[in-house]
Amino acid sequence: MFLWRAFPLYLEKINEPADIRDYTAEQRRILAREMRDVLIERTSLVGGHIGPNLGIIEATIALHTVFDSPRDKIVFDVSHQCYPHKMLTGRADAYIRAAAYGDVSGFTNTDESEHDLFNIGHTATGISLASGLAKARNLAGGTENIVVVIGDGAMSGGEAFEGLNVVGEMGSNFIIVFNDNDQSISENHGGMYAKFKELRETNGAAEDNLFRAMGLRYRYVADGNDTEALIRVFAEEKDSTSPVVIHIHTIKGKGLSFAEDDPEGWHRHAPFHIATGIAKTEPHPDPYAVATVDFVLETAKKNPDFVYLSAGIVGGINLSPADRAELGSQYVDVGIAEEHAVAMASGLAKAGARPIFGTYSTFFQRTYDQMSQDVAINRNPAVFLATGTSLYRSTDVTHLGFYDISIFSNIPNLVYLAPTSVAEHIAVLRWAVEQTEHPVMIRMPYTGYDESPYPVRADYSDLNKSIVVREGTDVALIGVGNFAALASEAAEELAHEGLSVTVINPLYLSGLDTELLDSLREKHSLILTVEDGILAGGFGQKVSSFYGEKGGVRVRNYGLPKKFFNRYNPDDLARAYHLTAPRIAADVLREMR
Repeated sequence: MFLWRAFPLYLEKINEPADIRDYTAEQRRILAREMRDVLIERTSLVGGHIGPNLGIIEATIALHTVFDSPRDKIVFDVSHQCYPHKMLTGRADAYIRAAAYGDVSGFTNTDESEHDLFNIGHTATGISLASGLAKARNLAGGTENIVVVIGDGAMSGGEAFEGLNVVGEMGSNFIIVFNDNDQSISENHGGMYAKFKELRETNGAAEDNLFRAMGLRYRYVADGNDTEALIRVFAEEKDSTSPVVIHIHTIKGKGLSFAEDDPEGWHRHAPFHIATGIAKTEPHPDPYAVATVDFVLETAKKNPDFVYLSAGIVGGINLSPADRAELGSQYVDVGIAEEHAVAMASGLAKAGARPIFGTYSTFFQRTYDQMSQDVAINRNPAVFLATGTSLYRSTDVTHLGFYDISIFSNIPNLVYLAPTSVAEHIAVLRWAVEQTEHPVMIRMPYTGYDESPYPVRADYSDLNKSIVVREGTDVALIGVGNFAALASEAAEELAHEGLSVTVINPLYLSGLDTELLDSLREKHSLILTVEDGILAGGFGQKVSSFYGEKGGVRVRNYGLPKKFFNRYNPDDLARAYHLTAPRIAADVLREMR
């Protein structure tokens, strides 16, 4: 039984940070144990980012003991380490009581509390955001402290360096708590991490010091899980008049042996049995990711010029440590630096190598300029694999993966494809890697056909040629990528009602099969597009624009509005926007009759 169940909680009596300011060292020690215990129990039931949060508990207690939030502004870069902060800022119930677990998000959230300054889910942004707070404070003549908590993994992001560069010459209060647990989401990669190790091994005395080189003062705390040591240093730097980095060495997953021993596997974890660390449910491997990993390993063996690039998240396809070891020098993890990965891929392709850069759709958003300038203008035949591209994937507002079609399908020279089955996905990947004419982006399916209902072709060099899945006359359904199978399901329902339906898989998102679209006008009075993305700038609008110039046919587009959604139920969202076979069929029947 956990300690916190044995007596009235300190934690459940905390409504705001001021409640802990007069605690003794012993009370803080007990509070830390309570916070660790509730965090472990909560995560064992609902999952979450357990590793980074276990490691930051003592530092969070120290921060809220010394600083006066929300007057003093504390920004948590990426928010993977904000759970303890939420516990101390009026949201402890969401970590103590199972009925309240759903009351808070996994990231800082301005709608939840005045102590959360930003909604942050993409890393390396915190220093830049906080620099704006500091500049505004200086302009207004304020005296509040500006504090940023940033991890060592985030330091690989270019924006973090840009922020450091600006802050280094600010000449005013700015406190960076550099939480170094020697781990990103997976292992750290990059030359700076050897220098961070030197700093840890020399108790901060090593000559090579990135932060001093950027114009900041520097302090080192060897035990970043020692609350009292942290309080002393934070108190000394409170109200300082020059920017400072406080480098703290913490243990990712502290207090849970499984997480300490496997920091990558326990960065984020599904519900588990506390006694054993074993997940409560069997994992369901993504068939598309599994097939992609097999393809990557197979291709690397056949082609020594093949390279798979990742940006800190094992390529978006769950490459295991064994997979990465097998790839050896043909696997490059650039750290959390997506912009660099895209430009590097372009350079690799220019030099004759065959690169794939894979990451989640939400992180590809960061690379628009590189995709346009460094890749597309130069026509370098690099391959980009966007994963998590669906309303059925991440539902936090900072991690939505369904804006990519409107973003990337409109870049000239970039061929963007949305395969619809495992077989088609791998065929498209193989073609993309082997061809040398175009930069190619592939929208890895999340849903789709279990087995392709049509022969999968090997050559996709005849661009913008759509696939007729089913021949009909009355209505045409164009199902894009993930929703190709949904279009077929709606067609079946309509067939039962006596309608003859054509089903089209457009495959290419970056262009239209104008010849096929023209032919559809001859027999069909209604054409529907269905896509797993927003309508504004999406595929459906391209089709509507094409027919709008010609007339003679009605067009209806199905997708999501240009809007941010947060912590939604995917099935509810799909029903709300008629992205289900019964609702599409019902709409068609009403319109046709």
